[in-house]
Amino acid sequence: MKRLLTILWLASPLLAVRIPAGTELSVRLTDRVSTEAANTGAAATGAAVHAVLIAPVMLGGAIAIAPGATLTGKVKQARAASSPAADNPDAPKTAALLELSFTSLQDGAANATIVTLVAGLDNARESVDEKGVINGIAPDSTLSAEIDSGISKLEANPKLAGLATLIQGAKQALKIEDANPNIDYEPGVELTLRVTQPFVWRGNSVGPVGKLQPIPNQDALPALVNRQPYRTFAQKPPNPSDITNILFIGTDEEIKAAFMKAGWSTAARLSTQSKLETARALIEARGYNEGPMSILLLDGRPPDMAWQKGNNTFAKRHHLRIFRRPDTFNGKPVWVCSSTHDTGIDYSKRDHTFIHRVDSQIDRERAKVVDDLLFTGLVRGLAVVERPDVPTQITNATGDSLTTDGRMAVILLGQ
Repeated sequence: MKRLLTILWLASPLLAVRIPAGTELSVRLTDRVSTEAANTGAAATGAAVHAVLIAPVMLGGAIAIAPGATLTGKVKQARAASSPAADNPDAPKTAALLELSFTSLQDGAANATIVTLVAGLDNARESVDEKGVINGIAPDSTLSAEIDSGISKLEANPKLAGLATLIQGAKQALKIEDANPNIDYEPGVELTLRVTQPFVWRGNSVGPVGKLQPIPNQDALPALVNRQPYRTFAQKPPNPSDITNILFIGTDEEIKAAFMKAGWSTAARLSTQSKLETARALIEARGYNEGPMSILLLDGRPPDMAWQKGNNTFAKRHHLRIFRRPDTFNGKPVWVCSSTHDTGIDYSKRDHTFIHRVDSQIDRERAKVVDDLLFTGLVRGLAVVERPDVPTQITNATGDSLTTDGRMAVILLGQ
């Protein structure tokens, strides 16, 4: 998902602008869409679907379309996942399929007819093809399906039937359920739409970014930012890891309110129970919104908060750690944050465990956090501060390469 981070209070809205083909719209569904009800429910072909624009569309340094604009479309086609008939059990299972077409954009009195296709899914287990069709996971490829297949093979062997019973018992004891291969998106799921035909937009709103004002005492921000540590460290072993890339000015309550309103979730503590729930989420091919995070330290201290935003797979999530700093600014507490985007799970031969892989372009995650919090209307000020001593290319504790421009976004929170 390509995003542009900019100092939005300097951007004036364009009163009439031609939105070119290829423009991407970051949107959030406001309806549930599920192929499980493809024939009669929320994913029936022709059913209406709605979304809201959550990030500004920028052209030439100005806001072309403000966040908050609403989109209306329909389900162009839908197909539920299916199992083979009883009289043909060896037939392959059919994956779910969903195509959404958004055709109307409105913001107050401004409106336009648009032609779009889905170009990306945020933190989803499904894939999108070049025609914008969302393709569900293969029902036979989930870990739960493979476990069931293995149990069936063992049951067919009289010498191994007892082992099959033990595995089936363990599955029941761990409360492992079969994966649901249908496409099921709740309100809040985020998509990227691509405009396929140019259109003219005559909006004059700047949306929630219109509340932004310059941060008071802004000349003191570079000194504040550049005395903060820029590198977190893993706990065991103590290897250097993520780069800090956001600084918050606000109270504990203001930070929590902003992330909750933006749809983020807190992370469960690492424990036997949270590890077991993580394993269940992976086996069942589903999300785990409160999934635990590894502990990273800043100046030897663990984070005071950890937030994440996922969808329907634990393998992918936006996530961040926030650390309270000893500073205050204009009488308000200062917090430093490291944010990255988990894009997959891999097995680390070095650490002998499963680890998340991250998007190396970490500035995109910085922009994602800024966009999400701006959309809440709870951000009072935004600045971007240069950090000349921060390296632009590093490797984190698990071996992923991280690339950044080194800058830090500063977010002032409060009503």
